[in-house]
Amino acid sequence: MKRIFILLLFVPVFAFGESLYSPTWGFYIDPPEGYEFTEGDGRDRFSFSGPLDLMLDFVVYNGRYSSMQEMINDVNRRLSNSGDCDFFKYRDKQAAIFKLNFNGNDGWAVAVELDPQSGSDVRPILLALAYGPSSRSGLDLFHFSALDSICPTFADKYYPGLIMEYSHPRGQAKNTPLVIPGLSAMIYENDAEAAQVLIDREYFILLAYWDTPYLQDASVRFYRSIFRDSFDRIQEPVSVIARHLGVNSVFTEEHKRTFSQNVLTFVQNFDYERDLNGSDFINLVTAVTEGRGDCDSRAMLFSIILDHANIRSAIMVSYYYSHAMGLADISGAGARFNAEGTQWLVAETTAYIDIGLIDQDQSNPQNWFIVRFH
Repeated sequence: MKRIFILLLFVPVFAFGESLYSPTWGFYIDPPEGYEFTEGDGRDRFSFSGPLDLMLDFVVYNGRYSSMQEMINDVNRRLSNSGDCDFFKYRDKQAAIFKLNFNGNDGWAVAVELDPQSGSDVRPILLALAYGPSSRSGLDLFHFSALDSICPTFADKYYPGLIMEYSHPRGQAKNTPLVIPGLSAMIYENDAEAAQVLIDREYFILLAYWDTPYLQDASVRFYRSIFRDSFDRIQEPVSVIARHLGVNSVFTEEHKRTFSQNVLTFVQNFDYERDLNGSDFINLVTAVTEGRGDCDSRAMLFSIILDHANIRSAIMVSYYYSHAMGLADISGAGARFNAEGTQWLVAETTAYIDIGLIDQDQSNPQNWFIVRFH
């Protein structure tokens, strides 16, 4: 399975998921569950096969081509590929996206510059191809999800991915009222819509794993994908809200608990909203501006605000209870969830109760799993 082969190619950077890291080139990938390594040289070429006959190839070119256009022309020639290409900027890096149609396969490819190697001015180019049989329909969302999971550098792990950046440009930043009266922050005009598109796409991917052994890992990836896409979108609103709720540059344990309780009370006051016919997750841009959401969107926002205050946090999710809660690594009395060597204090976000309290009928730790974001 994937975990066996990955050890040959990547250094796993998280013990709690399948985000994978190339120590040679510094990029990360977090593809949907079920991909298995099939071939490669362990440095510049990696190929994976996935469910539904999906394929995912990565190649790094370092100085072989004078431009990205030259590389794409050569790739198209070698593959006899007939797809169109478009260039765009991803943060400070040149990037491109092009359609794949070759040898009975359809899909998409992206190319993006990586950081130069030490002592070099040449920016290597990462080429990623996601494709599958032309005879199969409905594979594009899997391709987009896999390609969107690429993080060319560490800093890009907290920024929307290549596909979202290309397909849903963020627009202009505007001063926007937040849910707390009197507070406002700069938010890009298209961020709420884009964040919801990402959520709905990843929920579609998650549904494919519903009755499989991959469900828990796929669920962790679902939440991790939302976190990555949303983090920068709500960075300024979270900073404003954290200051309002009492963030302090030097926290004692008592201060950490008080601040965490303030954050919990803040999300508990949201309007409870569910979408049982869809992803059932209100995007976090809408959450901070309109104050509405279900348990998992509230729990993730709770975690992100604590993260802003340098308080270790996570969420825990239960399909058995159809519920999610926040988790905080702080001291003091209360119910705790033991995971990965930490006794996490629970935070119920949908009932008006103090941090550390949990409904006795939902307290069996065997029915929960943890999602961490760092």
